[in-house]
Amino acid sequence: MANLGPALSDTSPVADQPYARIGLLIVRLTIGAMFVWVFFENLGKGLYTPAGYAGLINYYIQHDHAPAVWKGVMGLAASHAAVAAPLQGLTEISLGILLVLGLLTRPVGLVAFGLLGSLWISEWGTSWIWELLVPTLASLALAIGSAGRAWGLDAFLARRWPSSLWW
Repeated sequence: MANLGPALSDTSPVADQPYARIGLLIVRLTIGAMFVWVFFENLGKGLYTPAGYAGLINYYIQHDHAPAVWKGVMGLAASHAAVAAPLQGLTEISLGILLVLGLLTRPVGLVAFGLLGSLWISEWGTSWIWELLVPTLASLALAIGSAGRAWGLDAFLARRWPSSLWW
């Protein structure tokens, strides 16, 4: 195995496992790129407008197999689409950019896990079951594995504040 040198050394507990760090880096960049791509795709489809957002949510309510309580949550989001639509767009583009930069990766991974998990439940019965489950669990792995410490801005912050849970 090749020595990847000091570019990977920092205070993280996987500093001596460069291949694990590279694996997390690949997952982090992939999930980050996915969020950026989805943002622009949804923007082009008009899904961040109140009408577009409410239309999509109402489609899920009518056609998915989510629990009734979750359909109630979706109905609340659809009825407040003027706020929920741009908030979802802002969340998606922010998660994507922060993951690509490797900044605040642990909390961003947790937020991504929650968002993707909620979308996964919302799409039950309308799409392939694994379509969102895989990136949902990958986002959780990013949070657990401190993925921003491999070629991310979190590596610089971890050197300054090594005991922080933010990175």
